[in-house]
Amino acid sequence: MRKNMGSADRILRLVLAAIVAVLYFTNVITGTLGIVLLVLAGVFVLTSLISFCPLYVPFGIKTCKNNN
Repeated sequence: MRKNMGSADRILRLVLAAIVAVLYFTNVITGTLGIVLLVLAGVFVLTSLISFCPLYVPFGIKTCKNNN
């Protein structure tokens, strides 16, 4: 896997995941929507940690600056 996420993209995903987690665990968002958003937040954290987003590949999106 080649990296296709830049640091700004990674930080934004981590911040959004943290916000969703806080909202879920403080019961601001609940039910099915809460669970779906929590799973999405988990995906955001995972893709941020490995610097690779599979959805970027079919569209040719690459937010990182280097060419590796």
